[in-house]
Amino acid sequence: MLKLTELAPLETHADDVVTLTYDARQKCRLVSTTDKGISIGMMLPRGQMLRKGLVFTSPGPFRVRVDAAPEAVSIVRTDDALLFARACYHLGNRHIALQILASELRFLTDHVLDAMLEGLGLTVSHDVLPFEPESGAYHSHGH
Repeated sequence: MLKLTELAPLETHADDVVTLTYDARQKCRLVSTTDKGISIGMMLPRGQMLRKGLVFTSPGPFRVRVDAAPEAVSIVRTDDALLFARACYHLGNRHIALQILASELRFLTDHVLDAMLEGLGLTVSHDVLPFEPESGAYHSHGH
């Protein structure tokens, strides 16, 4: 197994990619297999998470970029700023990981949350897309 413990500068070329779900990217230590079939162990300092775009290096150097796997997500779109804010508030109040885009929210599909948002007057659609939620105000945004 190839151990990856150092982060490369942003925009560094990667030799391979590891595609992970949101749940897997929450771990600071993870054993996985790259898209090319190489067994790897990734280790970050405690409290950090594997964000999409991070590039790990190993002695050699061999570089592996983290990518977000497509997952079942619920999507809410609205141009109504108040309704958008209410949706963010109610989902955030439940500590739901949210990907916030211009006039669009994404979260891992949950039929109970879908029904809550529909009750607020929003339309919920579904797709399978990479999920990269906000990191939170108390987590580092840097790589």
